[in-house]
Amino acid sequence: MRPLSEVPSVAGPAGVEQAGAALVEHYPRLVRLGYLVLPPSLGCHRRVLTAHALAQRALLSGRKAGCVAEGGAPPPRRSAGAVVVDPSFAYVRGRVLRGALEAGRPLRRLRVTPLLPLVWGLRLFPHFGGSDELALEQALSALSAPARAACVLRGLERLPDAEVRRVLTAAGVTDPHAALAEAEGVSAPYALLDSPEFDPCSLQARPPDLLSRRQHAKAAVAAVAALLVCGALLGLPGNGWAGKGWGRGTAPVSPYTRNAAAEQALDPGALHRVSGTFWRRSPRTDFTSWPTRGDRAKDTRLLRRALTVWAHPDAAVRASATPRTPVGPPMGAPQLLYAGEVDRATVVLFYDGLRIVRYAEPRDASPAEGVALDFARVDGADMASAGALIAGRTRDRVRYLTAPWVHAVSVRNLLAPGSAPRPLRRTPDGVTAALTSPATAGSCHAWDAIELRDGSATRLMTDLGELTPARLTSGPPSAAHDVSGRAERDSWARTACLLLSVRSHGVRSVNSWQYAEQLLPEDNGSAHWLCTRAETWRGTGSRVLAQFQAVSAPSVATGGPPGAVAARAEDTPACGMRDPRVLAGVLWKSHGGRWYVLAAGSEQFASLTTSGGVEGRSDSRLLAVPARAGDRARLNGTLTDGSRVAALR
Repeated sequence: MRPLSEVPSVAGPAGVEQAGAALVEHYPRLVRLGYLVLPPSLGCHRRVLTAHALAQRALLSGRKAGCVAEGGAPPPRRSAGAVVVDPSFAYVRGRVLRGALEAGRPLRRLRVTPLLPLVWGLRLFPHFGGSDELALEQALSALSAPARAACVLRGLERLPDAEVRRVLTAAGVTDPHAALAEAEGVSAPYALLDSPEFDPCSLQARPPDLLSRRQHAKAAVAAVAALLVCGALLGLPGNGWAGKGWGRGTAPVSPYTRNAAAEQALDPGALHRVSGTFWRRSPRTDFTSWPTRGDRAKDTRLLRRALTVWAHPDAAVRASATPRTPVGPPMGAPQLLYAGEVDRATVVLFYDGLRIVRYAEPRDASPAEGVALDFARVDGADMASAGALIAGRTRDRVRYLTAPWVHAVSVRNLLAPGSAPRPLRRTPDGVTAALTSPATAGSCHAWDAIELRDGSATRLMTDLGELTPARLTSGPPSAAHDVSGRAERDSWARTACLLLSVRSHGVRSVNSWQYAEQLLPEDNGSAHWLCTRAETWRGTGSRVLAQFQAVSAPSVATGGPPGAVAARAEDTPACGMRDPRVLAGVLWKSHGGRWYVLAAGSEQFASLTTSGGVEGRSDSRLLAVPARAGDRARLNGTLTDGSRVAALR
């Protein structure tokens, strides 16, 4: 696509009609801009729909565009003869850019796909590009949202740096100079931004998990039926809740108070407390054996406030929950894990057998000014996954509360596999010192994970923006184990930044394993093919990435550049215990400037074929076929039992 033509700024005020005409004329470019700036963690399907929604909502009903620049601010004075973008288009572009930036800011990230456009029964993805496009996608995902916007305005809109700073400032970016400086780190040609890889108007469609959809439909029908029955019962005389309060500080309604288990759940004296030595003789080593800790564990008033907010949250409560986690009141007296001061907050942690619930109120202010309530599903936890919880989070810093069986904690930078871990200090209650959280960092220059050492193993865990850190493992699905040794740490050093795509997704563990090694054409060394699978606490919603890691210059401290994502899929059994098979391919350019289609399958594959833009066949699980820049190939494989399987999508 060519850059928009620039015209002298002699047009009069642009009304809604002119802005609407600019939106229609340049709709594909506006949607592409929104898609590139939106957080990559949303996933391809949600980014596509959200980008279209941002463009379609760029015109607010009843509001005049006027003679405005981006964001609705009057344009600055310009010298005679200066040229500017058509003000109607500039207004719409500013609206799209502001919406995309707000989607990536903490506490304002879009959590659901907008109402319109709406797609049922399909997953939409832009067409996959070559290795250069994959490298650019990886580079953009490592940038902060303002830096991505600066890169896109430079490359897609062809704006000079001074104009980029003005547009970013109008869109609400506080430090446009820093955004431009960070964008300098992207070395890929700007022409790649015009690639079909980043075109959310030219899409390919795939079905979701049809079996899960059928199960969800049945559950929805049952839920609607139950809701109708409950509504009829609540409407009976003497049992309705009409006029009864449900906010914090209101008296419980009569049906609730007549429930003995519910009354007990609001009583601080009925909380289940565990002694500090119980875990040594407990038949289960999980959250049930965590002792009650914290210097506020006997503060009845604090505990009563926390239980009341849990049971009766009002609009002032800032609530969050991992996907598919129930957020209802306690189902009886919960277990008290911790109550104490963490940084500038007073924190209470509960466990009710299904969920971890974290209540936090300002340490030196009235709870009426606002409290936080967080839910995380932890059913089926074991010794490995119950090793730590997030006790406190402030901006880009985080503190953990460790399990009683953890006797040492250290910090390891995943991006520096040759560096030794550094010790992490803990209080007697098990709360660690603060460390940088990769889940809220704007870039991926370091990735601090914690190593928990107990009597049997050393486990590697990382914060992904939730109450429970995710466990990191290596090895094939049938024999996944805790990360150990330089080779596995080198592999994770080139994989860690990809974890940004599974933040706030309810992830329990992430396993990354090498399923193939391939000699590259023209004596360009070798490449590793890896599959990375993120499992969730709820069992569904897994995310799978196939990686292509070409050989890199050896380094004592670092493991090399991040791997390129060759394929990705959601809610699939591929690369897991039930279906360990994986097949993926990339369009790769040699050092000599020639292009190839490279592909690799796991050990279950006997042969591979490619068709479409590139024709080729291999009687093994590795394939290398000469190609041309921009070629698109369809990849298929034949298993050792003779059945055919398509590549991971």
